[in-house]
Amino acid sequence: QVQLVESGGGLVQAGGSLRLSCAASGRTFSRYAMGWFRQAPGTEREFVAAISGSGHTTAYEESVKGRFTISRENAKKTVYLQMNSLKPEDTAVYYCAAYMVGDPSNWGTTSVSSWGQGTQVTVSS
Repeated sequence: QVQLVESGGGLVQAGGSLRLSCAASGRTFSRYAMGWFRQAPGTEREFVAAISGSGHTTAYEESVKGRFTISRENAKKTVYLQMNSLKPEDTAVYYCAAYMVGDPSNWGTTSVSSWGQGTQVTVSS
């Protein structure tokens, strides 16, 4: 089992930036893909971005393409989400996720094996 701890959330004005971090412990970090999901009040948890175990493959939800960047440092067992040009609609609790394998066939919640506790991101207009 993988333990995940997020940090870096907070309150920011529209157009601003935040960087989320997720530190992992447990099984070999480079063997599994990592991702970020978010959930706003009254909505389902949705995919935001993911990166393969090697870091060679990334995927993004359409609305964050060009604004968010996911990256990982396997030596530090840490994954990051750099969020630029933030919009009020990005407001949500952001969850770090560890996938079951290094290069899953889909990036949805059914492929996730472990979740972090979540970190709040609030973007004011």
